Amino acid sequence: MAMTIRLTRMGSKKRPFYRVVALDSKTRRDGRPVEYLGHYNPMVEPADVKIDKEKVEKWVNEGATLSNTVRSLLKQAGK
Repeated sequence: MAMTIRLTRMGSKKRPFYRVVALDSKTRRDGRPVEYLGHYNPMVEPADVKIDKEKVEKWVNEGATLSNTVRSLLKQAGK
């Protein structure tokens, strides 16, 4: 099973809120995740990014790939 770490959209119309999740790469965007790893709220200033880096490292060590957006959010959260 090829796993990926990516965003799933939550929130209401024109008020997005995203969860960082680990799920099968063939699952649809808002499908059932295997594990929740954090969240991202772009609607506040500055953007709220909270990601459990230990869980992300665990999934990457097991072979999960990061989406480009999650990769940039990890860099942003590292500041």
